[in-house]
Amino acid sequence: TRPPTHIVTRLVKGEDLNHHGTLFAGRNAEWFVESGFIAAAGLTNPQNIVCVNIHGLVFKKPVPSGSIIRYESRIVRTGRTSLLAYIRVFLQNDSRLLVDGFLTFVHVDREDRPIPHGVVVIPEDPEDLSILERFRTISR
Repeated sequence: TRPPTHIVTRLVKGEDLNHHGTLFAGRNAEWFVESGFIAAAGLTNPQNIVCVNIHGLVFKKPVPSGSIIRYESRIVRTGRTSLLAYIRVFLQNDSRLLVDGFLTFVHVDREDRPIPHGVVVIPEDPEDLSILERFRTISR
């Protein structure tokens, strides 16, 4: 079964801007990871999840101050101890992609050693297979 898509909405304010007056990449990365973490935490215990890699985080358009942006996150693949999240970012009422990329999370014990999470995600629909093909091309 396909995991749910989690949506996180953010308002881009003055403190979130870079010297060009658009969303600072570091702030976006923070929100990006947070959004992916929420998707992973929806499938397993949040206290056991750590982010180990950001893959292919690509900005397609600048995001100006005052924008309301929407992060759509979903776990698209699992390993024995890992969860792969795909995150897309849009303006609130717009379907044009602003940012997208992937995050790898690992399920760990109290000593930060990887342990099985028991979550199984088997990508089957064409959209998920296409997303995973994109991941394979950027993670080589």
